[in-house]
Amino acid sequence: MTEKIKAALNDRWYARWAALILVASMMFFAYMFVDVMSPLQSLVKTRLGWSAEAFGYYAGAEYMLNVFGFLILAGIILDKMGVRITGTLSASLMLIGACIKLYAISDWFTASALCGWLDSWWTEMPGTAKLAALGFMIFGCGCEMAGITVSKAIAKWFEGKEMALAMGIEMAIARLGVFAVLSLSPRLSEWMGGEASVVVPVAFCTVLLLIGLISFLVFCVMDTRLDRQSESGNAEAEEEFKLSDVGNLFRSRLFWIIALLCVLYYSAIFPFQRFGTNMLQCNLGISDTAAADLLRWFPIGALCLTPPLGFFLDKVGRGASMLILGSVLLICCHLVFALVLPAHPNTALALTTIIVLGVSFSLVPAALWPSVPKVMDARFLGSAYSLIFWVQNIGLFGVPILFGKILDASNPGVTDPTKYDYTNPMLMFALFGVLALTFALWLKVLNTRHHYGLEEPNIKNKAEAEAAESEAVDM
Repeated sequence: MTEKIKAALNDRWYARWAALILVASMMFFAYMFVDVMSPLQSLVKTRLGWSAEAFGYYAGAEYMLNVFGFLILAGIILDKMGVRITGTLSASLMLIGACIKLYAISDWFTASALCGWLDSWWTEMPGTAKLAALGFMIFGCGCEMAGITVSKAIAKWFEGKEMALAMGIEMAIARLGVFAVLSLSPRLSEWMGGEASVVVPVAFCTVLLLIGLISFLVFCVMDTRLDRQSESGNAEAEEEFKLSDVGNLFRSRLFWIIALLCVLYYSAIFPFQRFGTNMLQCNLGISDTAAADLLRWFPIGALCLTPPLGFFLDKVGRGASMLILGSVLLICCHLVFALVLPAHPNTALALTTIIVLGVSFSLVPAALWPSVPKVMDARFLGSAYSLIFWVQNIGLFGVPILFGKILDASNPGVTDPTKYDYTNPMLMFALFGVLALTFALWLKVLNTRHHYGLEEPNIKNKAEAEAAESEAVDM
C-alpha cells in the first residue's frame, strides 16, 4: 500500500517537476542577486568610491564565512535536519543579507555616523563597501547552503529517474537569472531618471528573494506530504549520519579530485561574471549597458544546453569526457579575452567567445553535480556536496580579491575605470582552466581503472537497477 502511495506522489511526473520548479525559482532569484552589481562596477566606483580592489573584496565576501567553516556546518545540518529546515534557513539568510547590503548602499547609511566610523579604519575600503560586504557575506552563507540543499532535494525527488536532466534544468533556470539581471540591472539603475542609481536594482532583487523564500515554503508542504506518504521518504531521518563521515570524505582521493576540479573551474567562471562587464567596456570601448548586453549571453549557452546535456547523461553517459571538453573550452575562451580581444577589438569576436564560454559552463556543471551521488554514499551526500562547495568557496573567496589586486597592479596610475588592461587577470583564469583540465583527465583515468560509472548513463533498466542494489547490499 505504501508503495502505491509513493508512486502516486514523486513517481508522478507533474509532482516532481512542480517541486523542481519551486526550488529552482529560489535559486533563480538568488543568482539574480549575486550578480546584480556586476554590470555596475564603473557606476559603483564613481557613485560610491569603490576601487577595483574594494570591489574585489566585496565580491569575495560572499564566500568568506563559507570558507571558514560555515559550509561544513551547513552540510551537517542538511544531513541531520533534512532539506526543509535547511532550505528555509538558507532562504532566510539570503533575505537578511540582502537587506543589509541594500541599507549599506543607501543614502540613509552614507549619511549615518556608522558610515563615518567605518570609513575611518582600513581606508582602502569605504564604509559602504565594508557593510555591503557583510551583507553579501551573510547572503553567501544562505546561497551556498541553498545550493547543496537543492542538489540533495533533487537527488531525493528524482532518484532512479531523470536526475541529470532535473539538475540540468535547475542549473539552466539559475543561469537564466544571470541573463535576466545582466539585462535588467543597468536599465533599472537609470529607471528613476536623473542620476543612475545602484540602489534600485539591488532593492528589486531583494524583493525577489522574498518571493523565493515563499516558493520554498510551498515546496516544504509538498516535501512533508512525500515523507508522510512514503516509507523511503523517512530515509533522511533513519539514516545514521556520523561526524566521522566528514573525516572519511577528507581522506578520499576521489573527493579531492572532484573538489579541486570544481574549485579551479568555478574560480574562472563566477569571478569572471563580476568583472566581465568592465573587461568588455575596456577592450571594446563601449558603455556598461552595452557591455552587460554582451555578457548576458554568457549564461544562455548554459541555459539552452544544460538540460539536453542532462538528458544525454541520463540516457547515454560520458560525464567524465564532458568535464574534459568543458575545461578545454574554458582555456580557449580566456586566452581569447586575454590576448586576442585587446589586440583586435571586435564585438562579434567577444560575443562568440562569450557564447562558447557558456557552452563550457553547460558541459562541466551538467556532468559534475549528477556524478557526485554515483560516488558518494546517500547517508552523507549532503556533507559531500557541502564539502565540495566549501573547497569551491575557498577559491571563490580568494580569487576576486586576487583578481582585483592583479588588476590594480597591472594598471598603475589609471583612474578611469573604462581604461583598465585586463590581460594579466584573464591569463590567470586561463591557468585555472589548465589545472582543471589536469584533474578532469585524472578523474577519467581513475574511472577507467575503477569503474565508478561516470561514463555510464544515470537511468538504468529495472534489471540493472536490481543488480546494482543487490551488489550494494552485499558490499
